[in-house]
Amino acid sequence: MKSYIQHIDQWLRRRIRQIIWKRWKKVKTRYKSLMKLNVPKPKAWEWANTRKGYWRIACSHILHRSITNKILEQVGLKNLVHLFEHAHLSY
Repeated sequence: MKSYIQHIDQWLRRRIRQIIWKRWKKVKTRYKSLMKLNVPKPKAWEWANTRKGYWRIACSHILHRSITNKILEQVGLKNLVHLFEHAHLSY
């Protein structure tokens, strides 16, 4: 069950990164948003101009370095693995 929860957690985080990237439709918006996430200017411009699809970008180092798991947790996304371990240990 734990490996299944890990798989679901990874997929969910990837899906949320995809949605965030999709909301930043224009290159200008992506560039500005990546700059706000402390990505260097040349890399932000390079990554903002990528032609790869949303799902592929969601799994790339582009978003993993800028939209980290820590940021997702600060926004309110719960870590399913930690919740499972906490529930499993309480029994």
